[in-house]
Amino acid sequence: MTKRWLLGGSLAAVGAAIASRFAPSGHEARATTAADPSFEVSKSEAEWRRQLTPAQYRVLRQHDTERPNTSPLNHEKRAGTFACAGCDNPLFASATKFESGTGWPSFFAPIEGAIGTRRDASLFMVRTEVHCARCGGHQGHVFEDGPPPTGLRYCINGVALQFHPETAA
Repeated sequence: MTKRWLLGGSLAAVGAAIASRFAPSGHEARATTAADPSFEVSKSEAEWRRQLTPAQYRVLRQHDTERPNTSPLNHEKRAGTFACAGCDNPLFASATKFESGTGWPSFFAPIEGAIGTRRDASLFMVRTEVHCARCGGHQGHVFEDGPPPTGLRYCINGVALQFHPETAA
């Protein structure tokens, strides 16, 4: 055995270990494009493409991320509800929105039962992905660096949301 062979084999083993650590599993990697019977709202890829704008489709169904500071919802200050752009499921109350300085709409708590989460090991890091509990549409990620009372920051793609202002009673 030569030193070169030993070193090359060691580097290959380390590289394989790192790649397997960060490679997403089948569930994490799949885009939610096809009809998924595990969600109340289930549509074919063609139906989603007809309903959504190209930007909404990329984020909601293919787990893309919009560029920071591009959503008008960053500056939305009115009382109301932020709903899923795919199925209109109410996700966040405006009272839970805060300025995180990240460039994406941020909330410290969702409406109870409105979102689901799953492990996301893409981009060489492990995060917690947030999706709509009704249609499975990708919303963003949740981090543990938010304000009280939860200490959580739901960092959400604005294009994945639609805002419904509170109506006067």
